[in-house]
Amino acid sequence: MAYPTSHNPFADDDEEDFKPKRSGFEDESDSGMTDAERRQKYLQQEVMRTAHSAVDSSYRSLSLIYESEKIGVETAEELVRQGEVLKRTDKMLDNMDEDLKTSQRHINSIKSVWGGLVNYFKGKPETKPTPEEPKEYQANERLQTAMSGSRGHEDKYQASHPNLRKLDTGGFGAAASMDDGSSRQNGYPQNRYLRDAHQTLDSNLDEMSSGLARLKNLGLGLQAEIEDQDDSIGSLLNKVDKMDGKIINTNQQLKNLK
Repeated sequence: MAYPTSHNPFADDDEEDFKPKRSGFEDESDSGMTDAERRQKYLQQEVMRTAHSAVDSSYRSLSLIYESEKIGVETAEELVRQGEVLKRTDKMLDNMDEDLKTSQRHINSIKSVWGGLVNYFKGKPETKPTPEEPKEYQANERLQTAMSGSRGHEDKYQASHPNLRKLDTGGFGAAASMDDGSSRQNGYPQNRYLRDAHQTLDSNLDEMSSGLARLKNLGLGLQAEIEDQDDSIGSLLNKVDKMDGKIINTNQQLKNLK
């Protein structure tokens, strides 16, 4: 197959890759530039665009961290409510067990002649003490600490969602890219816009590190709470099984009295 005369298949294309596309970057100021100056300007603009993209990406990552943290706190709050339900259920089963014990004593007294006479002369029945109100449920300490730390950053979630904050990129153009970006001041480029981008990126990376640490603590707290509640559910199931056996036995005794 013959190649078109306008294209040399053996030419080195690497040189062309570094040349700016004139249609995208050509302006009046480019007319007096050499190819080397245009290439330098193009590379500087690419550096600015890369910095801008990195900053935007860091803001999106922060938004995801804040959103995950918010979901984690809501999950923790739901677990705490579930723990309160489990505690009330456990207290209710204890009260039912006491009622069954009282019923069993009455059945035993009915079965006995002497028990019936005792009940006749006994007078007023014993009054049961008022059941104590169950104390407020408290989640494990690790989860409480993690929830407290994450709730302090809810305002950051509101600020980052649904619209992510944007870096001021008004100078991310040709004029800014021609500044001396190679010189550094206090570890940052001298170019004002590139320096702002680097500082913002460093700040966001620090916040991402803190946010991931909070998410880790929240996850460990949730795991500990789930394990505690799993033990509580196992204890409740054992109580329910015992209660079921006592109820069946009591019903059978009542039938035998008829």
